[in-house]
Amino acid sequence: MQTENRPIENQPAASDNLSRFLGGSPLAVVLRLVLLSVLVGVVLAAIGFDPWNIVRSIRVLFERIWEFGFDTINWLWRYFLLGAVIVVPIWLITRIASAPRR
Repeated sequence: MQTENRPIENQPAASDNLSRFLGGSPLAVVLRLVLLSVLVGVVLAAIGFDPWNIVRSIRVLFERIWEFGFDTINWLWRYFLLGAVIVVPIWLITRIASAPRR
């Protein structure tokens, strides 16, 4: 009886399982996570967060919100609207583009 050395095509490779779990190739996922982390870091630094003492930074943020009162709500509302002008249309376009076709 002779055994042939041919690949088994029905079994997924370990890298396919990893890519499926991560949602893409590992390198692309790492790159996206790095870029998103830098972006979020810039935003958090802009509102006064300190990465070396995050608990104190959160406490200071809530104190500032309490002290500024309605000015803070107005400030947050303006930035919410500014971001929503970009985020909501992109979200809507992606939802329409990924809708099931009939």
